[in-house]
Amino acid sequence: MGFTHYQPAQLTTVGKRACLWLNDLLMDYNSLLFLKSNVKLRGVKGTTGTQASFMDLFNNDENKVKKLEKLVLKKLGYEKAYPVTGQTYPRKFDYNVLSVLSGIAQSGYRFANDIRLRSERLCSLARFVMSAPINTAFTASTQWFERTLDDSANKRIVIAQTFLAVDGLLKLYMNISENLVVYDKVIDKHIRAELPFMATENIIMEGVKKGGDRQDLHEEIRQLSMKASENVKINGGENNLIDLIKADPKFAAVKDDIADILEPKMYVGRAPSQVTEFIENEVDPILSENRKRLGLKSEINV
Repeated sequence: MGFTHYQPAQLTTVGKRACLWLNDLLMDYNSLLFLKSNVKLRGVKGTTGTQASFMDLFNNDENKVKKLEKLVLKKLGYEKAYPVTGQTYPRKFDYNVLSVLSGIAQSGYRFANDIRLRSERLCSLARFVMSAPINTAFTASTQWFERTLDDSANKRIVIAQTFLAVDGLLKLYMNISENLVVYDKVIDKHIRAELPFMATENIIMEGVKKGGDRQDLHEEIRQLSMKASENVKINGGENNLIDLIKADPKFAAVKDDIADILEPKMYVGRAPSQVTEFIENEVDPILSENRKRLGLKSEINV
């Protein structure tokens, strides 16, 4: 059996990870707003979209037909109608709607896949929703001159089921996210186990600053890292890389600096600041704008 050594990625924070989930939802929210801003009615178009019956009703007075359509739109609370249609509104709109719902499902699946526990139902619903747009794509692309029953019958199933599935998906998303628990000690244990591997480059650089040869130190660290990795994966022991480095004469000059180099906060970059800026600049304005819908009585504060 071969042995593979891996290099851990850089650290991030739980808050930063949560903001990635939230940013997906923010993109879905903006897509939804764009979709809503472009909703149009089929309008007063008649059987095949020619408005022939209305022309007959108003003695071929086109202005009256157009005025009627505007009055109907106003009565129903809409501003725009499609300028041209067949017997139905463009089924491409259904595809656009389900694409937005698919985006929400994608966000939910990513979140649930990261969390993994208690999220199987969310993933299951998300997979169903993500598969729905292809159904409406077929309907939009295979429209006959007017429509056929495979249009209307199929539409009544797929659109209703997709909305219901997204409703269930979001309820599960809320339930899981509201009950998340962060175990600081467990996170710290994992970080302490992997941090030595992540800190090797910093240790090398510090050694170079104090007169060491970079290539020589790099090769020495590589060898020590392999030994430490074997101790963990083959012998079932602890990660003893730092002890190996401290005991190595080539790293004697940085022995007293290693504790500072192993400070986890040194490896998360701007993650804490990114979280604060994202929440303040992107999320809080949306929450404040919708606070009545959310049942919030006051402005949002970080």
